[in-house]
Amino acid sequence: MEAGGEEFAIGVVISAKTTLGEEFEGQIVAFDRPSNLLVIQEGVGRAERGERRNVRVLKANYIREFSVVSKGDDPLDPAGCMLDLDAIYAREEAALRQAEIEAERIGVGVTPEAQSIFDALSKTLPVQWDKTDIVVMKEVRVRSPYLPENVSGGTAAANERVKKVIDFERKRLHARVPGQFS
Repeated sequence: MEAGGEEFAIGVVISAKTTLGEEFEGQIVAFDRPSNLLVIQEGVGRAERGERRNVRVLKANYIREFSVVSKGDDPLDPAGCMLDLDAIYAREEAALRQAEIEAERIGVGVTPEAQSIFDALSKTLPVQWDKTDIVVMKEVRVRSPYLPENVSGGTAAANERVKKVIDFERKRLHARVPGQFS
């Protein structure tokens, strides 16, 4: 791994200056000769174990000059890697919960128009699917074909609010794509 006749070696800590005048220090983590990409992890000497560090990916020819500061440990050695498994499992669990919430918002076996009406209602009201029916505020039910006259249950005020949103959304859909939702 060469730049200007000097060697880049994995694990070496370098002090570098780019062609744009930026100066940084970091440990070489990887070098891809075909693409001429260099991966450098900054802050190796200063950061505590487990602390986040910046990783810089740049073309090696953008390094104007560099000097070897020291030879560090192998940056890819699994024994030296610090992984907070509890944090990783917590992020995974949160992502799965979010995916389930998002999946529940997608109607199964409903038309695009029904999904648009559901999405419009969900912007201001709590809604959920019950098979192909839209349930609003756990009391108002909207049945296919999702017209204002297909709204039932709940208080008169809640019914009127849902009917207004349905009417407005149907008008918006028809104006956007005439004839598609007739």
